[in-house]
Amino acid sequence: MKEGLARVLFGAAALISTLAVALICLFLFANGIPAMAQIGLPDFLFGTTWKPSADIYGIFPMIVGSIYVTAGAIIIGVPTGLLTAIFLSRFAGGRISSLLRSGVELLAGIPSVVYGFFGLMLVVPLIRELAPGRGLSLLAAAIILGIMVLPTIITVAKNALDAVPKAYYEGALALGATHERSVFRVVVPAAISGIMAAIVLGVGRAIGETMAVVMVAGNQAVIPTSIFEGVRTMTANIVLEMGYAADLHRGALIATGVVLFVFVLLICALFNAIKNRGERS
Repeated sequence: MKEGLARVLFGAAALISTLAVALICLFLFANGIPAMAQIGLPDFLFGTTWKPSADIYGIFPMIVGSIYVTAGAIIIGVPTGLLTAIFLSRFAGGRISSLLRSGVELLAGIPSVVYGFFGLMLVVPLIRELAPGRGLSLLAAAIILGIMVLPTIITVAKNALDAVPKAYYEGALALGATHERSVFRVVVPAAISGIMAAIVLGVGRAIGETMAVVMVAGNQAVIPTSIFEGVRTMTANIVLEMGYAADLHRGALIATGVVLFVFVLLICALFNAIKNRGERS
């Protein structure tokens, strides 16, 4: 009886999760696709002008802005996060490891608006002093997002490294490899699937972040030609205008959410393809 009840409970939880995803997809596509059709898919995806007052809705600058900001966050956050995870898993002593883990957990618990306020008060003025422009820029958004993705990357990558059997590491030592060579040539490749999962989750966090980006990115709906210019991401575009949007304008914002959703799906599909290829090899 207990096993049957547990089976029903777990099945219901799985069904609710699947139903939630299905409802989100249904809402987005039911409300976004008609707007895309009315605007015209090429004009919507590749148009460079976003002017709701004239019923012109081109989101290409926002797509480029999202890609640039996410790429910048990856460049900053992924190497730092992976090296930190390797250090915590294989090099750090007990006291240092405990201290760093507490710091990572604290980073994960900080609200995104606090990250944005930190960027607005520290990062933006620093960029304004050292580089041309107002400081509200692609670079500022990339730095803040690079910091924000660290807890996700560090935690998932460390768990993957800790899950590698000790026999792999000990076997490498027995063959005469040094500690560093054993870690980087044996342990890290063995945990590559988990490391890829960490990177994908980090990318998902970066591309979906809104509030911190709104505060530091400048929110200019143009294609940036420099990392010191302002950008507007797809998420920022939705947040900034959804409060007063109506009719086709509202539909265009929901269609922007559809494009963002497809981006996330493509990232997940790419990760699964890489993971399956790694498992087959």
